[in-house]
Amino acid sequence: MSTSRRQFLKRSLLATGSLAVGAFGSALAAETKKGFEISLAEWSLHLALQGKSDQKITNLDFARVAKEQCGIDAIEYVNTFFKDASSDYLKQLNKVADDYGVKQLLIMVDREGNLGDPDKKKRAQVVDNHKKWVDASKELGGHSIRVNARSKGSYDEQMKLAADGLAQLCEYSSKQNINVLVENHGGLSSNGAWLAGVMKEVDSPFCGTLPDFGNFRIGDGKMYDRYKGVKELMPWAKAVSAKSHDFDEDGNETHTDYMKMLKIVLDAGYHGYVGVEYEGKKLPEVEGIIATRKLLEKCRATLT
Repeated sequence: MSTSRRQFLKRSLLATGSLAVGAFGSALAAETKKGFEISLAEWSLHLALQGKSDQKITNLDFARVAKEQCGIDAIEYVNTFFKDASSDYLKQLNKVADDYGVKQLLIMVDREGNLGDPDKKKRAQVVDNHKKWVDASKELGGHSIRVNARSKGSYDEQMKLAADGLAQLCEYSSKQNINVLVENHGGLSSNGAWLAGVMKEVDSPFCGTLPDFGNFRIGDGKMYDRYKGVKELMPWAKAVSAKSHDFDEDGNETHTDYMKMLKIVLDAGYHGYVGVEYEGKKLPEVEGIIATRKLLEKCRATLT
């Protein structure tokens, strides 16, 4: 083989290798730079929905307000604002969402009982209470319902009881391809280590977490470290809640370092929806929602 021929083959192989490495590097860089989507949790508008503010709305207005007034095109419902879970009512919600081009992601379920109730019969009844919301989320094109993992007893007892109730509900929801997500929402559920233990106990691909940036009050005036808690819950996260209350003159949330928190979220490999959940008093609800959305957008631009 001539020297020129050998040099040609060598250059070709090097070029091919460089292209392969380059393609891999580009794919890796794209994944690293990938951000997250922004949604709106309905509780952000709870005063308007309860008729306690100048703006009075119903659940049927939620998609419109989210898109037109808040600039957000994905929503997370709260079941207590529903007229009912009937098919006719859900069709009305679907129509409004379709009209405004809004995605309906999940339903946050409250007041249906404790999934970790120590009484076996009561626990089974609570599981049944949640099934209609699984069905409703399915009909709305959602991916999940959010539940509470309340129970009674010792640390370990509550873990086993909550895991049992969740496992029963996931057995039903899995047939609908709907996830059951647990939010840190007071008591032991706001202890990141405990809730992570519940997830391991359930061990179902349909059971996950919805880490909330602010709900880490564990009782007796004690607070669980929010950054530690979110980090512990992120391996099972299928949704994330960006809780906000107050903002400084630069638009940063004064209780949570959003840049630090969202880095934890992205470092966990999460690139789904981060839901705005404004609960402040100083700004009107829509203004607080927009301030939170803008902060999320600023953090996303910096981190990605």
